[in-house]
Amino acid sequence: MRLLLVKTSSLGDVIHNLPVVSDIHRHFPEAVIDWCVEDSFAAIPRLHPVVEEVIPVAIRRWRKHLFARQTWQDFSIFRAQIKRETYDLVIDTQGLLKSALVAAQARGTLCGYSAASAREPLAARFYDRCLDVEVGLHAVERNRLLAGAALGYRPDGDPDYGIVAPTYRLDGAPSGPYAVFLTATSRDDKLWPEAHWIALGHRLHAQGIAALLPAGSPVERERALRLAAAIPDAVAVPPLRIGELAGLLGGARLAVGVDTGLSHLAVALRVPTVALYVATDPGLTGVLGSGFHRNLGGKGLMPLPDEVISALAPVL
Repeated sequence: MRLLLVKTSSLGDVIHNLPVVSDIHRHFPEAVIDWCVEDSFAAIPRLHPVVEEVIPVAIRRWRKHLFARQTWQDFSIFRAQIKRETYDLVIDTQGLLKSALVAAQARGTLCGYSAASAREPLAARFYDRCLDVEVGLHAVERNRLLAGAALGYRPDGDPDYGIVAPTYRLDGAPSGPYAVFLTATSRDDKLWPEAHWIALGHRLHAQGIAALLPAGSPVERERALRLAAAIPDAVAVPPLRIGELAGLLGGARLAVGVDTGLSHLAVALRVPTVALYVATDPGLTGVLGSGFHRNLGGKGLMPLPDEVISALAPVL
């Protein structure tokens, strides 16, 4: 049996889909599982040893240059790649119009959420089989239930992300235990105050744990440098690829992060994690896994450094 999973973006959503691979492999060890994903997140499914082929798609880039010749050349290459195999099932766990259109390019019976269950009901018109999944569940559980309904099993137990951090050593990293501070997110209203990060960094440093602060964009880099300058022995980490970030997280004693996909990656790697929410509700998309994890705050709420330290008490 050969299957294609379609979950293209964003980073957190792609990570939420990893337990589907583990579930399918547990029930159908002989199944060959491919995955179609945005090219910028292709490193995530490649971390799972069961995923056979990763088929990159570039919707985000293509829609910015819709009429460019290169866009249509790249799309032709993508269509040839996704049509190369005939799949027993194609499962779109994203439930968006864009993901349904991508999934429809593949050869095979297409399964997805029913109109009542999909994030965008119009997507259901493209599916050969529409499946009802309760809307008010965590995103990880919705993914697992959809795939289980498509393949005739009921997922149980904690989600198994199935990934192992690659070996990575950062030049200039502290020799002792370290925490990764994930301070960057896609929206300014999701940020945690810099004064809180500094206070937390001092508290952890007093317990012998240094802080590493990854950063990508120039704005994120400036913030990381400010925070590192104010926290003893902290290191502002230069931009890293996703695989390198996974390696950095995998070696951490703990992680503390805002509402960002990298917080979900830390939990997927079974790193003790506290996720901080100030503008969104973690109920449906908070961090979830089988290792130690805590979601603090919520929409209109502001977790304090003391609350983070208290939440981390079992692992400090």
